[in-house]
Amino acid sequence: MRITGTGPQNLPGATASAETAADLGAPAVASAAATILQSAVLQPALAALRDMPEIDPAAVKTLRDALAKGEVPFDAGRLAGLIERYHGKSK
Repeated sequence: MRITGTGPQNLPGATASAETAADLGAPAVASAAATILQSAVLQPALAALRDMPEIDPAAVKTLRDALAKGEVPFDAGRLAGLIERYHGKSK
């Protein structure tokens, strides 16, 4: 199977020609491709993420209510163990 048309010059918003990409070298081409992808693909997602609140009060309330009703299993000991393991303290 042959895949063609995947070079950085074929990405949306790319302006570099194949000759320019060859002159830059592999690391520079990879960096340019990453920059192009970030601007073309990720910028809308990053903008949406920035517009989201840090904490969703409605989701917090829903989760608290579910925990209070026993609808969500909660093991405080397991949570404490996971926190200790994450922070590098093993038993």
